Amino acid sequence: MIFLLPLLGSLAKWKGLPPGYGEFPSQKVEADPGFSLLYFTLACIVAVVITLVLVFPRMFGFKKVPPAPQPRAGSTAYPVWFWWSLPVLGLSWFLMWARLDLLEPLENYTFVPLWWSFILILDGIVYKRTGGNSILSRKPHLMQLLAVVSCFSWFAFEYLNFFVVENWYYPNEDVFSNFGNVFWFSLSYTTVLPAIVEWYLLLCTFKGFKERYSNGPKFNVSRTLLILYFVIGLFLAFGMGYYPYLLFWVLWVALVPMLSAAMALCGYWTPFSPVKNGDWSQIILIALATLCNGFFWEFWNFGSEWFHDSLPTNPNYWKYSVPYLDKIHIFSEMPILGYYGYLFFGVNCWIVWLIAAYVFKFDADFELKGKNR
Repeated sequence: MIFLLPLLGSLAKWKGLPPGYGEFPSQKVEADPGFSLLYFTLACIVAVVITLVLVFPRMFGFKKVPPAPQPRAGSTAYPVWFWWSLPVLGLSWFLMWARLDLLEPLENYTFVPLWWSFILILDGIVYKRTGGNSILSRKPHLMQLLAVVSCFSWFAFEYLNFFVVENWYYPNEDVFSNFGNVFWFSLSYTTVLPAIVEWYLLLCTFKGFKERYSNGPKFNVSRTLLILYFVIGLFLAFGMGYYPYLLFWVLWVALVPMLSAAMALCGYWTPFSPVKNGDWSQIILIALATLCNGFFWEFWNFGSEWFHDSLPTNPNYWKYSVPYLDKIHIFSEMPILGYYGYLFFGVNCWIVWLIAAYVFKFDADFELKGKNR
């Protein structure tokens, strides 16, 4: 459904496939509608509400959780992969941003080692903060599964990107051949889910984060509302193809009502399941984890081109073509309001991960303490 409905909407809009459809990596094929003060103002209102919920949750019905006694953890050293990853990260970062002609060929290959070393560093920090409990130390095979699902799921987002007429695109497509782009981008896409999950686990090590959002409003959604929620998702998915500029944001939102409602109707656990008991911590922490990671995505991406002027060396470098909202950039190709999209993207990623686990029958639990069901 999620792949068919945008296609049907796009066929109705363009009387055929949308501009740039099928070109990989995506390229900018036409100018977006430009800035709209009305659209920008409405988006700012939504952003302010989201910010208030995250910063002042008690204004929205969240209650303080009585502090529970915590056992004092012993001192745990950083694992060996943490120390090995530090120089790899430093060297990759330097090469990605450097302007040294002698090292220019190496600069093309920095994205994957930079991000995998960063993932291992995050895992090492989690390991130390939990007394030796992390994905690599507890379930190393889970990292492999995350990487595989990450690769295929981001290709799905690249496909959906065609129907909003390329909200993001890759101007350095000539660095590699066509086959080289497919191969290299496939490796690059393996880093998305592992990085988000590691950030989530890191935030979970701070007791205050989980407690802050664990005693909120309770919502026990009826089957009728779930069906309505699912139908809204269907309309949004079709509308994304038919109104690619007006509803460009649906790319990050439509998956949530469609897939989470469908999973709930089938009796599966979703990140929204704990909300019926007032526990919003998982859904909010995965959103915040993705926002944290999004800062580094945008920071390293922007710097890879900023220090190279007209000399493209990073094939992964992306730019945005965001209609109506493209204002205020802070050392980032992403406009400031675009960062709020990361909050929804994180929820999408968790839902896609769970669906992959349910379909292929593997354990999706990456929590550090027991089951998250």
